[in-house]
Amino acid sequence: MTELPDLLAVVVVREAALPSGADEVAAECGGAVLLVGTGTRAAARELTAARKSWICEVPRVAPGALAAALAPVLQGVPVVLLPASPDGRDLAARLAFDADRRLLAGAARCTSTHVELSRVDDRLAVEVELDGPVVATLQPGARGVPEPLPSPEPVELVATLPDDVLDAETVQVLAPDPETVELTEAERILGAGAGLVRPGEDGTAVMRTLTEVAAALGASAGATRVITDAGWADHDRQIGTTGVVVDPDLYVAFGISGASQHVGGLGRPEHVISVNTDPSCPMTAMADLGIVADAPEVLRELARRLNGATDER
Repeated sequence: MTELPDLLAVVVVREAALPSGADEVAAECGGAVLLVGTGTRAAARELTAARKSWICEVPRVAPGALAAALAPVLQGVPVVLLPASPDGRDLAARLAFDADRRLLAGAARCTSTHVELSRVDDRLAVEVELDGPVVATLQPGARGVPEPLPSPEPVELVATLPDDVLDAETVQVLAPDPETVELTEAERILGAGAGLVRPGEDGTAVMRTLTEVAAALGASAGATRVITDAGWADHDRQIGTTGVVVDPDLYVAFGISGASQHVGGLGRPEHVISVNTDPSCPMTAMADLGIVADAPEVLRELARRLNGATDER
């Protein structure tokens, strides 16, 4: 039987697509990761934080059957960590039940001896000392991803899905809606800073316009802490060290100066565009393209030109 490490990431794969947070859980477990699902070998090549990987190819993704099949395989692994993606959360609860383990959901940090849980909208950290085997889920964006590593050759594990487990049937997997998708999963983000809202303006209306423009561009709307503290955007839209950590392909910063607390949550976007009147601000300095212009006016013009977005101000 293959010997598995004491701290192991388990990632559910659908048709070779890695879920949000896959590399984060791999990195949190020292690069040890088990991929289970469909298209696992191809998915293993896409991991950037794996030092040693195992693959378990199964004919279908069914959390109840997967839990029953994996429970004996993972019996010798004290800490099993999954990303808090939809499939990760589904499997974690069932796996904890089948393996008779504690479930520690919503972790911000995980080691072989302690798990730090995030509670009260990330305002409270609860440290739990481990006194037995557990299953935990790691919040996407909580830890970030290190510099990419070369993909190791995966080791195959065999598990047979039982046919007598009652499972929900997957009818269709829908693409995420850019307007409501979690920022950690967004490939394009339009970010709002203090410079996007003029004194006396309705910040909520400005954010509504930004959200509409973002949707028209197939992107999601994010914000700095100034915007969320003012109540103009929900806290889950806040990007930064005190918000969520994102890693989009494209980040467009409207009126964002580029404070370290915000930039610390940006990950490594492939492309950054800064719209700001200050050509020397940190965000413009780090951008691939700096547009030296008034951010509210640029947003207003985008809203006018995009038929799917309406400027309500």
